[in-house]
Amino acid sequence: MKVLITDKINEAAGRIIEKAAEVEYLPTMTEDELVKIIPQYDALMVRSQTKVTSRIIEAGKNLKIIGRAGVGVDNIDVEVATQKGIIVVNSPDGNTMAAAEHTIALMLAMARNIAPAAESTKQGKWDRSKFTGCELYKKTLGIVGFGKIGSHVAEVATALGMKIVVFDPYASKEMVEKLGGEYVSDINNFWAKCDFITVHVPKNKETLNLINKDTIAKMKHGVRLVNCARGGIINERDLKEAIENGQVAAAAIDVYENEPNIQECPLINCNGNVVLTPHLGASTQEAQMNVAIDVAEQIKEVLSGGSASSAVNIPSLRPDKLEPVKDYMQIAENSGELAMQISQGVIKSIEISAQGDLADLDIQPLEVAVLKGVLSSILEGVNYVNAPIVAKKRGIEIISTKSKTKCSFTGLLTIKLTTDKGTKTVAGALVAKDIPRIVKINDYETSIRPQKHMILVPHVNKPSMIAKVAKVIGENNINIGSMNVVQKNDKHETESIMVINIDSEVCPIVLEEIGQIDGVHNPKYIKLNAQE
Repeated sequence: MKVLITDKINEAAGRIIEKAAEVEYLPTMTEDELVKIIPQYDALMVRSQTKVTSRIIEAGKNLKIIGRAGVGVDNIDVEVATQKGIIVVNSPDGNTMAAAEHTIALMLAMARNIAPAAESTKQGKWDRSKFTGCELYKKTLGIVGFGKIGSHVAEVATALGMKIVVFDPYASKEMVEKLGGEYVSDINNFWAKCDFITVHVPKNKETLNLINKDTIAKMKHGVRLVNCARGGIINERDLKEAIENGQVAAAAIDVYENEPNIQECPLINCNGNVVLTPHLGASTQEAQMNVAIDVAEQIKEVLSGGSASSAVNIPSLRPDKLEPVKDYMQIAENSGELAMQISQGVIKSIEISAQGDLADLDIQPLEVAVLKGVLSSILEGVNYVNAPIVAKKRGIEIISTKSKTKCSFTGLLTIKLTTDKGTKTVAGALVAKDIPRIVKINDYETSIRPQKHMILVPHVNKPSMIAKVAKVIGENNINIGSMNVVQKNDKHETESIMVINIDSEVCPIVLEEIGQIDGVHNPKYIKLNAQE
């Protein structure tokens, strides 16, 4: 496998990835240049300079993972990557301290006129009165976005004696109040409370132009603004106008709408107190090392068959969600595969029901595993990344329920798959807490070890059926590993089913031969992505 690293990324990343794949370093390239060479690579690692467009992703026929050595992924077309089943990872924690400290530094520089005062002093001037600033002490800092960076800014600002006001619809009131802040649930009631405002949110449809002419008008006269998050969250033209008319006293900006084309930024020619830095939020030696190592470890892990810890396009498989149910992932996928392979027709709905210990857990990762199992049985290129999207595009209804009804297993997962031809049911469980088993196929209760190659043989319950089926299999030089024969829970039932674990694939001719045995009907070869 081959990994391409572009942009200026610490060489420690390459040394980590080399444990799993061949690494090649190339400088930042244009879209056309990348399109030409990307087909030969299994992974791509970038910073903010490389724009990973839909064209590049479409051309990356072997790409399995794209890593961004930083927090944001707005330079990567995540939607297209997800549709192609490519994992996109970042390093959400690697530059937390660096970004938070830069925010505080910009606030202080802006409040105390550090940049123009330094420039004036270098010119031999002594204009003390010209650069009179304001104190942060007892001022109110408004924080939009209370994630890791925003909350750390709050801690430092509190230590400086500032009052904290927070708007973040995804943060809890308790979390904000625990740090001594005031939580505001309506952003329209937020703006007028603040002497300083800093933003720490991703750039998306909800946050684009969040601070504009209208919202600035709701702020205190003489407010001061900081943006170390993403360019475009503050409308640059509206900010320039507000600074020049005095509504905004000062601004400190580290990120821009059109990076690195800073000449296009209206704030360059702004007549007022504006501190501009060239996207230095994560530019510390420590942060660059941290994000490079973090993303490199994830790329190495994925290419080695493991999972990513910070995949932005498969949140259901984050470690905190995956860990409680990880032992059930394989049996969930196998149950989905089996349910689809014994079904016919177009899928209409998939019902997933959890019992036992699973009823108390978040089973979203298991839902993704079931979807992957079902869809990969009929489609190529389906994985944990794109399975939910493929299901949605095909109009498949997903119904997930939990039941407190007692069951005979530690945890039981039942899949009911409905097509336009009927409904099939498969249940998977862990026996003795860690042994995966298929415990139900339609109306048959059983205990089957999922294996890569299996044959299901429905038949009339009469003498010598096992011998006749085994004879056909043996004569075709196929080894039988184990066999399980069950009938429905009805002593008068004449129908049974054989589930046979075998060591190799079965061709249609063998299935046809088995199907010609008197009393056998519709035998099926099942192929699972099972652990050997």
